[in-house]
Amino acid sequence: MADLFNIGLSGLRAAQTNLSVTGQNITNVNTPGYSRQTAIQTTIPASFTGAGYMGNGTKVVDIQRIYNQFLTNQVRATTSATAANQAYNVQIEELNNTLSSTASGITSGMKNYFNALQTAIEDPASLPARQLFLSEAQGLAGRFNSVQDQLSAQNRFINEELTTVALQVTRLASSVAGYNDAIAKAVANGATPNDLLDARDEAIRELSSYVGVNVVAQDDHSVNLFIGSGQPLVIGKDASVLQTAPGLADPSRLELQVVSGHTSQDVTNLLNGGELGGLLSYRRDVLDMAQNALGRMSLALASEFNQQLGRGLDLNGQVGTPLFNDINSQELVDLRSRGRDGNQSTDLLTVHIDDTSQLQTSDYELTFTTDSEFRVRRVSDGQLLGPFDLNETDESAAGYPIFDGLDLSPSAGSYSEGDRYLLTPTRHAAGSLSVVMTDPRQLAFAAPVAADADLQNRGTGSVTQPVLTDGPEELDLAKLKTLGVTFTFDGGVLSVQSSEDPSLAVEILNPPDPDNPEPWTLEPGKTAELQWKIDGYSFSMTISGRPLDGDSFTVSFNEGGVADNRNALLMSELQSRQVLGQADGARGFSLLDGYGDLVQQVATRTAQSRTETEANQAMLAQATNQRNSVSAVNLDEEAANLIQFEQYYNASAQIIQVARTVFDTLINAVR
Repeated sequence: MADLFNIGLSGLRAAQTNLSVTGQNITNVNTPGYSRQTAIQTTIPASFTGAGYMGNGTKVVDIQRIYNQFLTNQVRATTSATAANQAYNVQIEELNNTLSSTASGITSGMKNYFNALQTAIEDPASLPARQLFLSEAQGLAGRFNSVQDQLSAQNRFINEELTTVALQVTRLASSVAGYNDAIAKAVANGATPNDLLDARDEAIRELSSYVGVNVVAQDDHSVNLFIGSGQPLVIGKDASVLQTAPGLADPSRLELQVVSGHTSQDVTNLLNGGELGGLLSYRRDVLDMAQNALGRMSLALASEFNQQLGRGLDLNGQVGTPLFNDINSQELVDLRSRGRDGNQSTDLLTVHIDDTSQLQTSDYELTFTTDSEFRVRRVSDGQLLGPFDLNETDESAAGYPIFDGLDLSPSAGSYSEGDRYLLTPTRHAAGSLSVVMTDPRQLAFAAPVAADADLQNRGTGSVTQPVLTDGPEELDLAKLKTLGVTFTFDGGVLSVQSSEDPSLAVEILNPPDPDNPEPWTLEPGKTAELQWKIDGYSFSMTISGRPLDGDSFTVSFNEGGVADNRNALLMSELQSRQVLGQADGARGFSLLDGYGDLVQQVATRTAQSRTETEANQAMLAQATNQRNSVSAVNLDEEAANLIQFEQYYNASAQIIQVARTVFDTLINAVR
């Protein structure tokens, strides 16, 4: 009877274990990352008897978790990708709303600005119309400032998030290292700690939502975690620290470092996946581009309008002054170059904007290869420019190089091999755009010279008002008043001479045949363009009709031209003129088209981000469902198991009861 009793007892123990495992499954149905467990039973080796081998019952040899490594890896990978897409999408949605907003965007402000200019063109002497244009200019500058402020706020938010997420990564890495230690010790004792394995897998899954990780299993059931391009985050029971630090080239932008012991490595450009990967990707690929594009537009706006105003006369008869702040002001120049921490030299490089039409939407990295020679890498496409040598002081010899519309020159001092600089020629410009003109009378809407026909002319010849095509950067008012020119026809042949100063030579810039100089003639009834130069100033105008002998026209200083709007008309042409994107011989585009292109790029990336986010969310749901179909607790199944194992327990108890009854009968029989 002892064998029957032991057999029943073994079944009782096995049933009790199965009931405990089932209860464990049921109570952990909502535990994140829990894998359902099952008891593995086997037969106790039989004993030989005269009747053959007799069984000795059953025993539980292991408690296993129902687990599929491939499905776990799928959940981890899709979690990382989804978190990255979501972090990226939140930021780009905000940027898209900012740029496309009619209340804060640039497009409506630009249209209001040019509409006000058109109103002033219709009545250039009107002070209210001039004041309206000045007010709209201030409003437009304010919009640039506002959008830049919001982009800067995004940069600050990303800094804060990087710091917060880095702390979470460090916390979870430490947890995984602790689990590794506990699991290795448990396995060494001959058992598999299922709950610890689940907890570690869940910690790694949560970690993957913050940063992409590569998991490498070890023989002792511990795992090593690597991030970036193979930088160790967890090795066995040792965890590294992920921390933020001010950027070496730009302290306003935090970088990420992996710290192991006393060594640290910058991994900012190596990380991918998870929230960190999404934030860094957005900052690198979208935010920088948007800031640079916006800055380039503001620089072109200020430069083009200031230049054109400088080619006209205001209501006071003075040469025009700038409407916007100087694009090469010391404030802006100081923001364009920053030496990297660790440079041997503390000297700076000066970056001036030479031609806004050639500007790119990129930052630049400059590295000295010797104490005088350096190369420049354009960050947007990785193109290397140079080498340049500071010892060659002639600009034509590329001593002070001009590239992408930038004029780069060193400050007084010395540089060392290995010194590195970050150049950000356009990034901060939009935030610094401002209107410096306060008096609407100073708006130079009039052209500097005007053409008049002699009242004694007998023919039908006529001329258009002249246009200043070239001249010094700053017009000389006194000199302008001496640039009068008289054009006289005789037999269709044009003679030209200065009407103010006979000693000044007048040069015809477009003779009929440059190789065989002949007098400039006008074929009767035809229209021809005449270009001339006097004392460093170049002009052009169109002559048409049939001038008779002795007919003359005079071009002179535009004295009292308060009703003249010709320079304002040239300013209005800037609305459609291709003033941006002409680098490398490109056709270029206008200010409005430039902003429209920025809005379109961001909108396209936003739509793509939405699609990718939805796709990754669907993939994550699918991977999670597949994992749960294998590993998650099914309450219906566990309820059925509970009934089954209860019956098993009762039946085993009945075996013991039968053995006891038989044993009692035997005892009673021998008394």
